[in-house]
Amino acid sequence: MGVNGAVRGGAADTGGGEAVRERLPRWLLPELPKRPELERLGRKLRGMGLHTVCQSARCPNVGECFGRGNATFMILGDMCTRDCRFCAVDHGRPSPVDPGEPRRVAEAAAMLGLAHVVITSVTRDDLADGGAGHFAASIAAVRELLPDAGVEVLVPDFGGNRAAVEVVMTAGPDVLNHNVETVPRLYPEVRPQADYARSLELLGWAREMAPQSVTKSGFMVGLGEEEDEVVALLGDLRAAGVEAVTIGQYLQPTRAHLPVVKYVRPEIFDSYAERAREMGFAAVLSGPLVRSSYHAGEMAAAGRDRSREGGCGPGDRSS
Repeated sequence: MGVNGAVRGGAADTGGGEAVRERLPRWLLPELPKRPELERLGRKLRGMGLHTVCQSARCPNVGECFGRGNATFMILGDMCTRDCRFCAVDHGRPSPVDPGEPRRVAEAAAMLGLAHVVITSVTRDDLADGGAGHFAASIAAVRELLPDAGVEVLVPDFGGNRAAVEVVMTAGPDVLNHNVETVPRLYPEVRPQADYARSLELLGWAREMAPQSVTKSGFMVGLGEEEDEVVALLGDLRAAGVEAVTIGQYLQPTRAHLPVVKYVRPEIFDSYAERAREMGFAAVLSGPLVRSSYHAGEMAAAGRDRSREGGCGPGDRSS
């Protein structure tokens, strides 16, 4: 979700279980990048020593978002300590933590005039707190320069470290996002260094520690999951207190990554969205090109509005 998605063909299920390489279906063709805006914003952020997940993860919406002056900042470098088979972000030995990065993120957000700032990171299993302190410093820096802006963090699992989650939540993000990425059956193949139960636990902790913050998650389809597994996954997220959910199509970043098993049709995404709303999710975005931070500000507002109405507590469902 947050970290997959080059727009290219992949191996797709033809219906008989045989994978073939084919052109992308028409519903997966994104808005063409607006080159001047893309290059201008990319140069500015690189000049500030900053990374965006939009570029590092080859997001299909980069043209649309950069054209509107939006970006999702990726802190703690651009080298991940994990090697998930769906993800376009590079993996290997990461660089030392840059203590000046939080301030530069805040300055870039101010330069862009962002009303809702989204901050994510590579996974840093080499750090004792998984980078939680750096997230907290980034939240504080944005609050200082943009006191009226919303702040959303898309965090890794911190190795299941509850104290690390508490550090982030104490900093007061408006939205805590952590992606489960896929159904539990596919974890060994898709993200073998992660753990489904651990991710659900993290989301539950975040909801418990800061009920005033919106808790959010997302996942991909098209990796071989069944529809009943998707519905069960949505139920698990609601039981953990998640209020906002994003669902998007997996796209193969390179030939070295997992192939696409199926291009899910738009009407199936619509049915997943309807089911999620029936379960009581306050904010739902479900579509082929949806990614974790897509229209993040609007989703955050919907989640906050529902929380004020008293809905969306853990396990709250309307069906």
